[in-house]
Amino acid sequence: MAFLVRKLRRSFTHIIPRLFIGLVFIYVYCEYLIYYVTQIQCGWIMLSKEPNDGTEPVYAMVIADTHLLGSRNGHWFDKWRREWQMHRAFQTAMTLHSPNVVFVLGDLFDEGKWCPEKEFNDYVDRFYKLFKVPDGTAMYTVVGNHDIGFHYRITPHLAKRFESKLKSPPVQLVSIRGNHFVLINSMAMEGDGCSLCARTVAEIANISNILKCSSGSSLCKGKKRLERYSRPIIMQHYPLYRESDSVCTEPDAAPLPERNGLFEERWDCLSKESTENLVESLHPRAAFGAHTHHSCVVRHSFVPTSDHKIEFIEYTVPSFSWRNRLDPKYYLLTISPEEVKVSKCGMPREWTLQITAILMTLALIVYLRYYISVDTLSYNYKQL
Repeated sequence: MAFLVRKLRRSFTHIIPRLFIGLVFIYVYCEYLIYYVTQIQCGWIMLSKEPNDGTEPVYAMVIADTHLLGSRNGHWFDKWRREWQMHRAFQTAMTLHSPNVVFVLGDLFDEGKWCPEKEFNDYVDRFYKLFKVPDGTAMYTVVGNHDIGFHYRITPHLAKRFESKLKSPPVQLVSIRGNHFVLINSMAMEGDGCSLCARTVAEIANISNILKCSSGSSLCKGKKRLERYSRPIIMQHYPLYRESDSVCTEPDAAPLPERNGLFEERWDCLSKESTENLVESLHPRAAFGAHTHHSCVVRHSFVPTSDHKIEFIEYTVPSFSWRNRLDPKYYLLTISPEEVKVSKCGMPREWTLQITAILMTLALIVYLRYYISVDTLSYNYKQL
């Protein structure tokens, strides 16, 4: 009997510490390290040529559709899990990539369109805690339909509180090292003359004039100019007008048959009229949108007059949340006044996290069984 007690005590004192250390390692790897292992594989794409004046390029990170849950939708565990995943992925990106600026392309909140004031304030606090940026990194947000509602559901109060709390006016011109970004409230591009739309259209016209004057255009009607002109980059929530996602050929584009479903203007994308007005006013060299939760790359070519063509690439950014897709993504942009280089970065897939945890747990069990058998043989041999 004493022999069995000593044997059990020996097994307990040797196995439990190893089991504990193994479980801790599995947790740390699956909840922390796996993000580094996955995201370190992505990085900034080098420019084809150095900027003429030797200015450092702008390194920008773009995310979209985080859809933080509120009090109505979703289970509390789902809410906690998705927010933890996004927090870890974002903070890992900050550590690995150290971007100069982060752009968040709308639908920060899932229930911003109807939540009361206290809950909205909690939303804002959670957002800035989850997506905290280090000193030296700027963050800009644009509004999405889940933040304030689709056009005819927007009230002055909803629009104002997002603008004031997130420092996100309907239109904003951001200039960094000779690169210019125009951030736009997509829902204010309805074109019906409402006060929010009128303010947005007027501000776009003002920015258009600044760009014309900065480029030396004969159409300049003012004196305000930028230090250095380059064609701007559009940042907004909606994609520009397209008939459907059928033109999207990315591996993470919308699945079939959803991809072939026709878009509804002002609901799934900007209207054709607003898109043409925006492009002709700003002459963008690139555009970034979101909203669909899927990836898409579209090469646009607009010909407003017979002797003038505006060509650029539009990128639709996939959702950053595992709640919206099993393989969320973010973009890294290397930008100079002459070039825009885009790198799409993956994060751990949902099934990868689960399979990794299962395989590591099985490996731990096999190791412990092997250790017990070897330890038992060794102990019995010593007793002989």
